[in-house]
Amino acid sequence: MRAVVFERYGEPAEVREVPDPAPAPHGVVVRVEATGLCRSDWHGWMGHDPDVTLPHVPGHELAGVVEAAGARVTRWRPGDRVTVPFVCACGSCAACAAGDHQVCERQTQPGFTHWGSFAEYVALDHADVNLVGLAEGTSFTTAASLGCRFATAFRAVVAQGRAAAGEWVAVHGCGGVGLSAVMIAAASGARVVAVDLSPRALELARGFGAAACVDASAVEDTAAAVRELTGGGAHLSLDALGSPATCAASVGSLRRRGRHVQVGLLPSPDGTTPVPMSRVIALELELLGSHGMPAHAYPRMLELVGAGVLRPELLVTSTVPLAAVARALAEMGTAPGAGVTVAEPWS
Repeated sequence: MRAVVFERYGEPAEVREVPDPAPAPHGVVVRVEATGLCRSDWHGWMGHDPDVTLPHVPGHELAGVVEAAGARVTRWRPGDRVTVPFVCACGSCAACAAGDHQVCERQTQPGFTHWGSFAEYVALDHADVNLVGLAEGTSFTTAASLGCRFATAFRAVVAQGRAAAGEWVAVHGCGGVGLSAVMIAAASGARVVAVDLSPRALELARGFGAAACVDASAVEDTAAAVRELTGGGAHLSLDALGSPATCAASVGSLRRRGRHVQVGLLPSPDGTTPVPMSRVIALELELLGSHGMPAHAYPRMLELVGAGVLRPELLVTSTVPLAAVARALAEMGTAPGAGVTVAEPWS
């Protein structure tokens, strides 16, 4: 099969022929019809993820058709249209028994713990626990955007963040995850403040329901700007980018007893990120993490998508062929961009 492969961290990847994967007894092989390009893929390419070993095929947001199934798979067969969360759970550890598949103790992640979806085929573990069926009317391009950024944003806003109608929600960073969060929070009835450096990103955020925007390149203190716009601070704020600056700004944006959700990854040389804890204590703030969404939680999100309340297809702002993925991956480091890029088709 053809796949995007890199041999060294931070050096150009290339499309080459590699062996086809085979399904584990509990797994499947999916023929990839579309796959999203995410900043998490860039982090893996740069060597920020300890699970990645070289040579490597990235890619973790995918939709496609089951090509082959292992002997112990009971729910899926070749020809089924599917997507999958980027965290593939084991289904049997203590976390999974509690329903918390997104923090499975023995999780695997395509594109990180093993070769991913920037390829014609990808192997996925524990298929009966992890696959999500797609209706015939759902495009693969749209479905490919669900597994990481949209599902992650959905759980961050709805489950972890507990966004409520009438609340102010601040979203720091309007790439794929951030714009998804803007759309989901607005659909929940919240008033959204979008924060980004990019005029294009802020324009998209307005189109997806943001009530106000903060141009981070034009103000000295984005947290203060959010507090002023919201009359004292956001009830809920999300760092959807993942940097020490946006994390601190998100916490600083909150009003008393507000909730911060960290969605963007926070790599740093020493593995730590400064957080204004004195403010957390004084205002009794909540600090929460959000790490994807389990397959069993997808039905509610898909119900809202099917009803037209959520429109993830509008977030797909570009599609590229497989051959262009390597360049697009490298460009994410200097210009993460706005919207969602999906790689397809494979011909």
